Formats: sequence, C-alpha cells, structure tokens
Amino acid sequence: MTVRVMLISPAMNAALREARFDGDAPLDRSGRERARAAADAVPDAGLALTGPSERCRETTDALGLAARARTEPALAGWDLARWAGRRLDEVAAAEPAQVAAWLGDPAAAPHGGESLHELVGRTGRWLDSLGGPDAPGTSFLAVAEAAVVRAAVVHGLRLPAEAFWRLDVAPLTLTGLSGRSGRWNVGLGRPLTTPPAD
Repeated sequence: MTVRVMLISPAMNAALREARFDGDAPLDRSGRERARAAADAVPDAGLALTGPSERCRETTDALGLAARARTEPALAGWDLARWAGRRLDEVAAAEPAQVAAWLGDPAAAPHGGESLHELVGRTGRWLDSLGGPDAPGTSFLAVAEAAVVRAAVVHGLRLPAEAFWRLDVAPLTLTGLSGRSGRWNVGLGRPLTTPPAD
C-alpha cells in the first residue's frame, strides 16, 4: 500500500525570527495572516494531524484544519531541554564547546534533551508506522515543526544524520513523502500559496 504524507511547516512567530531554540510561542500577526491566506492551497488528505506546539496548533487553526485535525505527540518539536527558549547566539557564546559538539556529533545532547539521532529515530518510527496494517488511512496531512520535517526527509531518504543540517525548511511550505516503510520518495518545500483564479 502506497502512503502519502504531506508535512506543512508552521507559520512565522517571534521566536523563529529571533533564532530561538524551540520557540514555542504564538504566531505573530504576519504569520497568522499568511497562514489564513494559504488555507485554500492546503491539499486534501484522509487524516489531518498537528504537532502539539502552540505554533503548530495555531497554524492548523489558521489553515482551517482545526476541526478535523488530531494532535500527534510524535510530531513534537526537537527537545532541546535547557536550551529551549534561548537564542542560538547566546548559547554559542556561553557554551561554545557544547554547541560545537551538538553540531558535529549526531549522538550528542549537551542540552540534556534529544540528540539528533533520537529526533530522527522518533520521527522515522512515526513515519514508518503510517504504512502498517493498523494505519488509519493512506494519505496524511500534518503541521509539524521544521526540525521534524527535516528529520522525516533524513529518515525517508536514508541520509546520514549530518544531512539534517544541510536542509532548510521555510515557514508554510509543504514537503511530501510517498511510498511506504523503508522506501520513500520526497518532494521538498513547495510554498503554500493560493492557486491562481481561472
């Protein structure tokens, strides 16, 4: 059975603009307006899901999916523990060796949360579970944090974990995976825009 998974990265918020780790904060006005404007461009799917962060839930609402979307704990953002909410430049200045280890070793978790390997593993287990015999359907649409989208691509294409750092996921873009456990094809980063009028 071929499964189609469409991942939408959430809209902009202040924490993302400020390059804060795990910036789970409400959408800013611009992010909310852009998400509402993109609602007509959201593709249909059998099951709608959202990550548990406030940013994901507000994006889901602004896209008009809240009434039918289910919160999926496996789509939680990257757990960066004691670095959460802090700016990257602040942490790099205070803990340069720890940041270097985090960026250079996929097994490192100097912040006390998930390592990159653990994030990719968690995301991959969720992705692969979608094609199983107990799966609730064959097409899924999920609003998920950018780190989760990047981890899904790394897992889906069987890339080395270090490739995670070379993938960019802009706000309100759609990344699609199709296939099944162990063999995925990826369509990267299509902006959600309203289709042109006929």
